[in-house]
Amino acid sequence: MTARAPAPRSYAARRALLLLALCGLLAVAVCASLAIGTKAVPLSDVLAALGGSTDGDAVVVRELRMPRTLLGLLVGLALGAAGAVAQDVTRNPLGDPGLIGVSAGGAFAVAASIGLLGLNSSHQYVWFAFLGGALAGLLAYAVGGTGYGGATPAKLALAGAAVTVLLDAFTNALVLLDFRTLDQYRYWAVGSLAGRDPELALRLLPFIVAGLLLALALSGRLNALALGDDLATTLGARVRTTRALGAVAVILLTGAAVAAAGPVTFVGLVVPHVVRAFTGPDARWLVPCSALGGAVLLLSADVIGRIVARPGELEAGVVTAVVGAPFLAVLVKRGKLKEHTR
Repeated sequence: MTARAPAPRSYAARRALLLLALCGLLAVAVCASLAIGTKAVPLSDVLAALGGSTDGDAVVVRELRMPRTLLGLLVGLALGAAGAVAQDVTRNPLGDPGLIGVSAGGAFAVAASIGLLGLNSSHQYVWFAFLGGALAGLLAYAVGGTGYGGATPAKLALAGAAVTVLLDAFTNALVLLDFRTLDQYRYWAVGSLAGRDPELALRLLPFIVAGLLLALALSGRLNALALGDDLATTLGARVRTTRALGAVAVILLTGAAVAAAGPVTFVGLVVPHVVRAFTGPDARWLVPCSALGGAVLLLSADVIGRIVARPGELEAGVVTAVVGAPFLAVLVKRGKLKEHTR
């Protein structure tokens, strides 16, 4: 007995086409991110700058837009993959990287570092955001893993919700009692790629790479989890170990993404649902395609934010929320939000 029947040829073709399409769209989004801004840079000049040219707008492309684009690429990859893993680990169609409290933990840590320690720049409190998100995720998993049956999907979701509500209350208390904290925190909390430390992407790269590799390595095991714990155990899957490692992957990816760009919403929720329509439920395709789709969505949102609010900018988190909220409403209306089982 196996976890699934062989994929139909039509599904295999759709998966391959989707992967190629996402790679193409990602290349377009990267080029647009490098070319579009307060001042438009011709694509030929962008390519010349990437090739080492020092003429024209090469400095703008390499020193300002390149770090921002790289950051958006990494954060999008992280959120897309984390959303796919979170939905499979919790068997919850509303699974989101923030479902197990990671986003709330990062937000509380940032508010605390601003209000209690007096930090005032992103490169100072980014590590507090990562540490807070990781600790909150571990706390949610520890609470959800207690009692009979260990960390079941329902217990993980409830524990994550409880941790999120508690930390959100603490965060609100901090920002409401100190106007300086509120002023700095509200900009970070919207979710943006602008104004970040140019070296931030390189600092968080090891965590995101580790999380992506772990998520990809677990993708085959996640297929067994979706059959249900009892059947997965019968097939020889180590349910508790797989779920724990999946939670670690989500914590690494989401913690790094939140630390870098703030709690960007809906990327981890929307992208896996769109990708699943083409790949089916097979996590071996769903996770990598969701990662690519997350990068495409976040970079596109960042570019759109630069265009619609010229000469200023609209934060990427606002754009993803505008896109994601109607999408969620459509899912609810069509009755698509069912527990992920096969």
